[in-house]
Amino acid sequence: MLVHICCAVDSHYFLERIQEEYPNEELVGYFYDPNIHPYSEYRLRYLDVEYSCKKLGIKLIEGAYNLEEWLKKVKGMEHLPEKGDRCTVCYDDRLETTVKKAQELGHDKFTSTLLISPKKSQEKLEKIGGYLQKETGVEFIFRDYRSGNGGQIQGEKVKENSLYRQNYCGCLFGLSAQREAQKKIMDEMFSPISNQILPESIEERLELYKRRNNLEDSGEQYKIIKQRFLNYRLLSGIVKVKKQIVPSYILCYSTIQRNRMEGRIEYEKDGINYLNRNEVKVLSLETFNTIANTSYKNVVELMYKPLSFEKELEIRNKITKNPFDLSAVIILDEIQNEKYEININAETYEDVKEEII
Repeated sequence: MLVHICCAVDSHYFLERIQEEYPNEELVGYFYDPNIHPYSEYRLRYLDVEYSCKKLGIKLIEGAYNLEEWLKKVKGMEHLPEKGDRCTVCYDDRLETTVKKAQELGHDKFTSTLLISPKKSQEKLEKIGGYLQKETGVEFIFRDYRSGNGGQIQGEKVKENSLYRQNYCGCLFGLSAQREAQKKIMDEMFSPISNQILPESIEERLELYKRRNNLEDSGEQYKIIKQRFLNYRLLSGIVKVKKQIVPSYILCYSTIQRNRMEGRIEYEKDGINYLNRNEVKVLSLETFNTIANTSYKNVVELMYKPLSFEKELEIRNKITKNPFDLSAVIILDEIQNEKYEININAETYEDVKEEII
């Protein structure tokens, strides 16, 4: 039996039940989800499904990530709600591709873990699966494992196996609508030019769940916990001197009132230059290198090869002497005794992230 898998949160309990019902059936998992966006989230969900299938002793095949083809299929349906026609097209695509793969591999049965997801329409999935069964002769196995206390058991299995519990369905359109309703920044879509791994980014979660896998393989005890913290995203930043943009590196958690200010250096101490407005601090790259024990040749190099976010936060605390400081700290190639025009558009917001202890 070929089992289409959408994510480990939905698949783990579903696969356990299928194994119980069909003990003599060879189960093969098929991860085909071109709707998942961005690609880093796709890789994280595949990593988690791989981990789940390994625990269950189930072979796993990865399908194509043909995002562009999927986008063409749902064109014009971008603003439709969850469980609407866009989702129906998505079900069609994933089940049709799964049954074709089942035929290719010689399987006589297929099913999908979408059936257990509370965000999916079982009625639509049953109709599509039934239609494909008639068309191909490959039996569609419809099972409702979420009824009764299935949802509760599913949640317990997720916690018991330390699975990644994603906080959106998967596609860009569902994500944007969800974040808009929550009035929350869509930080999943941030991809800094520096490739720095940001707190509570998908990339940070990916590293965390890779570490989980390593701890599992080594047999070490661990626990995934949640921590509440103040998150930060820099949307844009520009520094001008004599009306000319100069290369600048804006340290994490830098903010200014109304996103824009003009000011001059009021005084300097230990290489840190304090502007006369908005608590802004400006450092030369030479001073930064001394504090951080680094050897950057210019600010552009720092922009493209920054320190880790955690290390940058440590350096910031050394400069401000205040772990709760939100004033702007800016690194420049050289300090000029001129008027500075600074534009910083940044967001700070309460957030929750996972940690391994």
